[in-house]
Amino acid sequence: MMGIHKYAYAQTPVHADSLNVDSLPNTHIKTEDLSRQYDIANLIKSVFYPNRAPRQRTKKPSGIVVIPNIASNPSIGSQIGIKAVAGRKLGNDPNTLMSVAATSASITTKGIIYFYVNHNIYTPGNKWNLQGNIVAAKTVTPDFGLGIAQPSNGSEEDKILANPGRKGRALYGQYYNIREKVYKEVQKNLFVGVGVSFDIRRDLHSKDTSNLTPYNIYSDRHGFNRTHYMANGLFFNAQYTTRDNQNRAYKGIYADAGFRVNQTWMGSTKGALQFTTDFRKYFSLSRRNPEHVLAFWNWGSYLLSGNIPYLELPGTAKDAGFHSGRGYTTGYFKGTKYNDAEVEYRFPILRNKFLSGVAFFHMQTANDESGTKLFQVWQPGGGAGLRVLFNKNTRTNLCLDYAWGKYGAKGFFLGLNEAF
Repeated sequence: MMGIHKYAYAQTPVHADSLNVDSLPNTHIKTEDLSRQYDIANLIKSVFYPNRAPRQRTKKPSGIVVIPNIASNPSIGSQIGIKAVAGRKLGNDPNTLMSVAATSASITTKGIIYFYVNHNIYTPGNKWNLQGNIVAAKTVTPDFGLGIAQPSNGSEEDKILANPGRKGRALYGQYYNIREKVYKEVQKNLFVGVGVSFDIRRDLHSKDTSNLTPYNIYSDRHGFNRTHYMANGLFFNAQYTTRDNQNRAYKGIYADAGFRVNQTWMGSTKGALQFTTDFRKYFSLSRRNPEHVLAFWNWGSYLLSGNIPYLELPGTAKDAGFHSGRGYTTGYFKGTKYNDAEVEYRFPILRNKFLSGVAFFHMQTANDESGTKLFQVWQPGGGAGLRVLFNKNTRTNLCLDYAWGKYGAKGFFLGLNEAF
């Protein structure tokens, strides 16, 4: 499977000088010298304009990157489209965090159409943080059952729902999402916020002739219409961040925790209360080359009360960036409670930083309806990747990852920016 993945999308060694076991204070990490770095723009200039004299820069460099959105896998067929990612600091305050945005439009040979726009904006001085996205899609969604692939000793329906062999099925339909969160900085690096999300599914259907599929069984048990539903709710979140860059952090922390409350008065088919956590920590390991980074990520979502539709259950690649559990398809493992833990080592390959690499490993866990509890069973995955410096001014990388897991799961993905 190959695709330009939503490293902004809704399926994610060389010699080093003195490596340290802990992150380095700000004073220990040298200020980046971009003149010594080589990105795609430098490559294009070298190939097409080798004799052009350097021009004195009179304006800020562009923070916009545009690439073809090309993919191919059995679920979607062959895909063609375009993707753009932008990054820039707003205002003149040097402490303002970078704002980023992305958009993509694509179509496939199987009739899938996908369009999205998302953003993560920090106003000058970090007084406000705005996070949101808009998605409109004609989709094919893979269905590998509920839980963490543990066999069930219950009824025939329980066994099909658990799907321990991870037999793949496909659901077709339309998907629309509008989401926006607004955070206010209440102390340095600490934000509190509220938000709203509308998740709408229409014309859901399967080409499976059997009435007993995991999606049908779950929907019938929990009172959801098989062909359509809405999951609309409010967010209440707190966020703490000290990352030095939103695209590719060398150091710092990002933490976000909050509640989602689906409300029937907002049009939601069912009411529900979820608690979600997102924690990331970055350790720069080298004073001379801060690109040597050990990064940790934990993402989890837990249903506290009510009911969530089957396709909205937390699971593989169901985080905000659709990045967790690389090597497995979106929703491969899922439950009403889910947790993913990941570690990644990032390292430069060339001195001019044009090429770098990563190696990563993750573990996923989820509950099911046959008695398996969260954190009782874990499923591993991992892989390695190559990074091409696409825009040195925003630290935007072109990412090429090969990842694999159990049950024959594997994939080759292209994208922009790191998984986390």
